[in-house]
Amino acid sequence: MIDDILPSLAPRIAALRRDIHAHPELAFAETRTSGKVADFLDGLGLEVHRGIARTGVVAKLSLGSSSRAIGLRADMDALPLSELNTFPHHSTHHGRMHACGHDGHTAMLLGAAEALSKLHNFDGTVYFIFQPAEEHEGGGRVMVEEGLFERFPMDMVFGLHNWPGMAAGSFGVIEGPVMAGADRFDIQITGHGGHAAMPHQAIDTVLAGSALVQALQSLVSRNTDPLDAAVVSVTRFHAGHADNVLPEKAQLGGTVRSFKGDLQDTLEDGLRRVCSGIETSYRVSIDLHYERGYPPTVNAAEPCAIARDVARYVVGEARVFTGLAPSMGAEDFAFLSRVVPGCYVWLGNGPGEGGCMLHSPHYDFNDEVIATGIRYWVRLAERVLAP
Repeated sequence: MIDDILPSLAPRIAALRRDIHAHPELAFAETRTSGKVADFLDGLGLEVHRGIARTGVVAKLSLGSSSRAIGLRADMDALPLSELNTFPHHSTHHGRMHACGHDGHTAMLLGAAEALSKLHNFDGTVYFIFQPAEEHEGGGRVMVEEGLFERFPMDMVFGLHNWPGMAAGSFGVIEGPVMAGADRFDIQITGHGGHAAMPHQAIDTVLAGSALVQALQSLVSRNTDPLDAAVVSVTRFHAGHADNVLPEKAQLGGTVRSFKGDLQDTLEDGLRRVCSGIETSYRVSIDLHYERGYPPTVNAAEPCAIARDVARYVVGEARVFTGLAPSMGAEDFAFLSRVVPGCYVWLGNGPGEGGCMLHSPHYDFNDEVIATGIRYWVRLAERVLAP
């Protein structure tokens, strides 16, 4: 039984989690982390594959004779952020920090791998997927492009993310869209620089950029169905360096988010249309670079129903929330779940250290939920691959 193993397993996994937290590594540079992951799995006797998407690791555990297979995925990378915590396991690398809990995700999945390798209570194959570069770099996409599902065929894939603000050890399981698709854009406006006291002799890029920022708000407020959630945010605006000079150029950038792939297309087209209109109206030249990022993360019905039932088994029905609103945050688990039916759940992290949220310099993963996460992964494998 899992409860016989957890009293000794959970403290070891917590110590491992804190070691990973103290040594954060950024996207596609998780060499120490992936090395510890692979060595841990090797020690369990699993079939271990290294170097997938550069620093990714996949381990295989097969029991019995069934051809059924599932994938369990954790992310490993940290954020380019300076940690402000002072506890003993704080980051030892200035400018790098585990501010999103990937250290906890990795540790919990390693704990589940050890538990499943000892319990032997399933029939089929479990693939443990340790993915690099979730934070904005699309390591999930790279793993898929490098043949993740061709090399390791599976019927379903599951992901888990800690969620500050939810009661520690509770679960959020949402069918359908759970995380938004996220695109990004960069815009350069070129006009004609001149003296700020003689604006009629210049073509003002600041004025054009200000009009562009205002006009882009109409893409959601007046061009998107009110029942469809979407965000267009300009997050950068750089122009000029002197108070008596109208700058020749201005640079803007930001993000576009939605829960539907076709709405991503519509918003991109709209952004290009608005830029074209500003060009004409303000006599500037606009260069738009629009980059597709993560697609929406959408939970399929069957794996979502299984995850919901398993979560209820682990923590009780009252602590499993199914009516939560999806998040406008993005997650590259979407690249996996749009190929193989998948479900991505939230595990309540409680208020967290100092009550802070994800991506805060004060954040820390709550070790009290490690045992719950391991139970969930183990029960999920046992449920889907029941003998």
